Amino acid sequence: MYPFIRLLTTLRRANKAPKISVDAISENRFRCMPWDLDLFMEMNNGRVLTLFDLGRFTLSIQSGLSAVLKREKWGLVVAGSTTRYRKRVRMFDKVTTYTQVTAMDERWVYIIQSMWVKGEPASSVLLRTAVTEKGRIVATERVRKAMDMEDWSPEPEGWVKAWIESEDSRPWPPLSARSDKGF
Repeated sequence: MYPFIRLLTTLRRANKAPKISVDAISENRFRCMPWDLDLFMEMNNGRVLTLFDLGRFTLSIQSGLSAVLKREKWGLVVAGSTTRYRKRVRMFDKVTTYTQVTAMDERWVYIIQSMWVKGEPASSVLLRTAVTEKGRIVATERVRKAMDMEDWSPEPEGWVKAWIESEDSRPWPPLSARSDKGF
């Protein structure tokens, strides 16, 4: 079930938190609850991604992006991601997530997020995201202009750039499982 109470709590906290720039790191804190667990008594991987969603909501509210989205009648979309899980999150663990825009190009905004437990990284995700209008992607130049950040455009570097290049070479649509080439 979707964590509606946690969503409402996150939104309330984000609206009360100090404003930050869109390139700053936003932070969320919560505790792993029994309904976050899978059969192995650790946080379910789907729940991890849902909690990362909440981190992006926090960043968008604190940075003023959510106000721009509302004003322009724009939406947000995730168009790709890569996730790395390295540490189990157990029941009642205190968890902190961090969210930051790491790069952008003419279409996409790349966001990196991490989840920490007891001062150690538990998981991280790199996301390819976009702002949308009527089902179409809004150019990042237009988004930056709407946010009065026209001079800010962090370039992809290092492993983020390599991931972007790798994703660009990935076939779409995926091949059928019945083909001789697999998925």
